[in-house]
Amino acid sequence: MTNRVEKLSLLSEMIAFAKSDDNIKTVAYKFLLIVAQQLDVSREDFDYLVAHPLNCITLKSHSERIVQFHRMVLLMHTDQERSKKELSKLYNYGLRMGLNHESITRVLYLMEGFPNRMVPAEVLIDIFKVQYN
Repeated sequence: MTNRVEKLSLLSEMIAFAKSDDNIKTVAYKFLLIVAQQLDVSREDFDYLVAHPLNCITLKSHSERIVQFHRMVLLMHTDQERSKKELSKLYNYGLRMGLNHESITRVLYLMEGFPNRMVPAEVLIDIFKVQYN
């Protein structure tokens, strides 16, 4: 991903997902800061996004959408609390990105079988590869 606007948009979506009652839990905030660093987004830009979210941009590359979905899965598990509402938001997010609904459902189902409910990246990629082929 080379486009700065795409990076800011992805990060903005993750921030919106992490907000509950207009607050971001400390552990989620730290995770988002790490993602921002990986995307080469400055702390100042990150803090701006927390206060001023951007409109979302759908990634063109299927692999980039899978990576972003994986980030969202990881973000959902940062606080070890999961609700049906969060699962629904994650499912709908994947659909909005154009990911296969069967793959999304399978990822959400398989999460229960992994330690800390964290699906390894390789497993997630394999799930989406099967549907993509």
